Amino acid sequence: MALQKEGEASMTDQSRAELIDSLRWKKLPVLDDGFVCLVDVMGDDSSIVQAARVSYGAGTKKVSDDRGLIRYCMRHRHSSPFEMAEIKLLVRVPMDCWRQWIRHRSANVNEYSTRYSLAIDAMQATDNADWRQQATENRQGSGDPIDFEEGIPLTQEESELHAHAKRVYQNRINHGVAREQARKDLPLSTYTEAYWKIDLHNMLHFLGLRMESHAQLEIRKYATTIGEQIIKPLFPLAWQAFLDYRFNAMTLSALDIEAMRIVLAGESPGFLGFGKSEIAEFWKKMELLDVIK
Repeated sequence: MALQKEGEASMTDQSRAELIDSLRWKKLPVLDDGFVCLVDVMGDDSSIVQAARVSYGAGTKKVSDDRGLIRYCMRHRHSSPFEMAEIKLLVRVPMDCWRQWIRHRSANVNEYSTRYSLAIDAMQATDNADWRQQATENRQGSGDPIDFEEGIPLTQEESELHAHAKRVYQNRINHGVAREQARKDLPLSTYTEAYWKIDLHNMLHFLGLRMESHAQLEIRKYATTIGEQIIKPLFPLAWQAFLDYRFNAMTLSALDIEAMRIVLAGESPGFLGFGKSEIAEFWKKMELLDVIK
């Protein structure tokens, strides 16, 4: 039987099965032609508790309850109990976004093969209003939106490029060129599909990085969809603990703590040992904590 939140009736095995059935193979749309969908899941919140109690023994009963134990494990970074649950997804994602995704090497992946099959006939398009400037402070990030009028010719050029790439690819196929060679000039906007199986600990690590505001918008949309529409209903207690202790939490380094003591004493922190970016991050933390205005 799955676990319950405070004040709620516990989820029965039947209702759990109904929840999984409602999610399985349901294509949740992302971007213009992408999707994520649940293929299978092993375990639930109770799997985390079960593993933790095997690991810690009778002493864990003092933690209070199952919810408290999950939160304790998350808070103290006891990751192995979260590895006892697994999620398998089918994802449809543009190649440029997939390049970032596949850098997370903690999953099992089987991707659509364009050596064996024809390339997927879909490329991610950018609306006139969706072009973004390069960020001034972040070399790998986006800044403010480009003016709508400036975006019109950019979208038109993109559309022409996509059409040309498709014609070139199809012409090669028609001439009998091997698929593994015909594909080489397809743009990174071309969609691919893959099965992606990962344990809950590494899934939450992925979501913590890719839902974050500095992640690229496109992969952030995928991560948010996975987190809020799949992981949240399947693992409600672990999800809330993740939000409270990881995603919406703040880390203070030893240097941060010392500098904060100095600031609270009304003195200048000096920032001995801080890098330039660390200083900016420190003041942002102080603002969030209302230490400074």
